[in-house]
Amino acid sequence: MKPRILHLISDTKMGGIMSALKSLTTSYLKDKWDFVIGSSKKLSNNKSSFKVIIFHDSRNWKRLLKLLIIKLKNPQSQIVIHEHHYSEGFVQCNVPNKSRFYLMLKLSYGLADWVVAISYGQEKWLKENRLVSAKKLVLIQQCRALNDFFTVPPKPIEKPLIVGAYGRFHPQKGFDTLLEAMKLIPNSPIKLRIAGEGDEETKLKQLAQGLNNVEFIGRVDNVPEFLQTCDAVAIPSRWEPMGIVGVEAKAAGRFVIATEIDGLTEQVAHCGVLVPPQDPEKLAQAIASIPEQDIEALAKIGRQSVEGAWEKYLDEWDTFLSQITQ
Repeated sequence: MKPRILHLISDTKMGGIMSALKSLTTSYLKDKWDFVIGSSKKLSNNKSSFKVIIFHDSRNWKRLLKLLIIKLKNPQSQIVIHEHHYSEGFVQCNVPNKSRFYLMLKLSYGLADWVVAISYGQEKWLKENRLVSAKKLVLIQQCRALNDFFTVPPKPIEKPLIVGAYGRFHPQKGFDTLLEAMKLIPNSPIKLRIAGEGDEETKLKQLAQGLNNVEFIGRVDNVPEFLQTCDAVAIPSRWEPMGIVGVEAKAAGRFVIATEIDGLTEQVAHCGVLVPPQDPEKLAQAIASIPEQDIEALAKIGRQSVEGAWEKYLDEWDTFLSQITQ
């Protein structure tokens, strides 16, 4: 009988998290592990037969109590917190009382048997702030299945250059900063195509009023097809523990413009450019200065940097799960 692994997540609309989770649970690892995706509501009231329970939701004081209850009711299960949400950039933007927030994290991580960090930047932040014991901290750099992205063909360079941006319309993603940047370069031969949906949609469309170089195209389910229309991809996030969009863009062979924050700093290695977060002027300069003549060579470097990333991700999960279920 295959060991049962429960992935707990309450919001299945979280794009990057769900794409990685679905890719993992439908990979060849499903032949070795019995993966289940569910909510913590029923589990907190019942015992389970799961060897491993992995928490994907963000941690808070209310969920700390639920975590304790689940741990007590399931003493045979290995408890894992997969930390998708918090990072140095998140703290800078959202946390006025660091000591209280860090206490909540330390207590939460203390209840877990293992904590999985999803980027080198996040791992460094966890260690530097002593939020989790080094003995229970595991780094598995987040990824997803990339085959469809590797098949995206090169795009002929034409004017205007198309810059794509996609994701949830949420303050985290910094699309407002991107629109402010586009206001600064109205005469550049650049067009921005924004794909996505979310609570900030009305606000963002108001910001874009009068901008002839911006187009909203709504929700996109086929991301590789969207990237096929783009020369470059902008990732203007205020915080981003990993930034799966960067991995996708590189696999598709697209030039990347990202903010120098958290896990995004790992996305650009000689295949794009980093800019400070929440800096429309620097972002506008980077967009207006996309090196057309070097895009093809840079795209090749980007693709090479993520070759084998998905296979490495699966191998690391296989090794980790095998270790904790022995």
